Amino acid sequence: MTLTRRHTLSLAALGLLGATAGCATGSSQKTAKQATEGKELTGTVTVWSWDVAATALKRLGPQFTALHPKVRIEVTDIGYDNAYDKMAVGLKSGSGLADVLTVETDHMQTYAAQFPTGLLDLTTVAGPMKADFDPSKWSASSDKAGKLFSLPWDSGTAALFYRTDLFATAGIDPKSIATWDDMIAAGTTILARTGAKLLVSDVSNGSGPVPTLMQQQGAGYFNAAGDITLDSPATLAAIDIVKRLNDAGLILNVKGWDALVSANKDGKVACAPSGVWWAGTLATEMPELSGKFGVIPLPAVTAGGGRTANNGGSTLAVPSQSKNPDAAWAFVRFCLADVGNQVSMMKAEGLFPAYLPALRDPFFDAPQKYFGDAPIYQMFREQTSKIPTITYTDDYTKAGDLLDAVVPGVLLRGKDARSELKSAAAQLAGQTKRKLA
Repeated sequence: MTLTRRHTLSLAALGLLGATAGCATGSSQKTAKQATEGKELTGTVTVWSWDVAATALKRLGPQFTALHPKVRIEVTDIGYDNAYDKMAVGLKSGSGLADVLTVETDHMQTYAAQFPTGLLDLTTVAGPMKADFDPSKWSASSDKAGKLFSLPWDSGTAALFYRTDLFATAGIDPKSIATWDDMIAAGTTILARTGAKLLVSDVSNGSGPVPTLMQQQGAGYFNAAGDITLDSPATLAAIDIVKRLNDAGLILNVKGWDALVSANKDGKVACAPSGVWWAGTLATEMPELSGKFGVIPLPAVTAGGGRTANNGGSTLAVPSQSKNPDAAWAFVRFCLADVGNQVSMMKAEGLFPAYLPALRDPFFDAPQKYFGDAPIYQMFREQTSKIPTITYTDDYTKAGDLLDAVVPGVLLRGKDARSELKSAAAQLAGQTKRKLA
């Protein structure tokens, strides 16, 4: 995640009148409305988050209070493992939630659909800022009717991180890689000349990079109407690429975060297709490898195709039951729609802004010592606005689970991808009552 900002507009102009606590399952949708001009913010705003996101919000809390002395910000790190159980219980019961919730991007449409009155509709107060945010994130924070239920925080703009030393030893110019066909050819040479495989993927237990390759093509598990596209040509193309990578011996099949980090640290793999946040992981976990990593856009699935996708990122939402919605929204806006605060969160916590004006800050043009003084964030800035928008829906997890079962069968047991995807799509239709596209 990535966030920063220094000033905020008064909730006198941006408040949430009429947004009182209520049961998420039984009341009508509460909408953020304009507050009375000159209204003073008071009281406590409670916030739930975790990890570096919680760190960032705790750091910005006193800065917000300096602007609004009668407001106190209380941030609780509820831990990732407990977060969604706690939020689901609170949304279902209509009580017990904090005033501000951190929600990962791919969970938002699930909450908006399952708890249609559980979160404040921010469309009116945030709508004028739409053009200032990563379009893929704005879409993912909205329901199928276009109502906005959270403000995008950070983008997980994806690219290809690579070991410059391994590429050099193999005689591969990274600039020559434009497609995944190019990447497979380069990977074969790298493996032969250095012994390093291309990338890590737990191909025996999931779909690996397939969803990323799908999004590069502008495809997800569902189309904009919510119909099932799990068996689309884009999915077939993505699985074919991963199968060719695996058949060529270019995938290191290991499980878990620690194994992923170790493989990159030990030079067992030459690349990592990942979100921009991976830059912080490299610098933190492998400081001794400074100068040995570079970044290029993801290879395209087909020549001239998209070269990025989203991998990670979060949003901030205000539940309808909030006891202090005016101040809660003011704090959300202060954190996420302010250039200074967004840049500070990038610098301090490594959270890459979904707020596009922040990306014009000189920091994103600066050379990064760890990456051989290359200004890597210029590339991420250029790619962020190009991330294809996909529809998640509240059945995203079900679709992902089915794809997780299909891919290992195709890669490791020789099953036919087309027939397996067709069967999975039919199963998803039966589970969800959605139409097949």
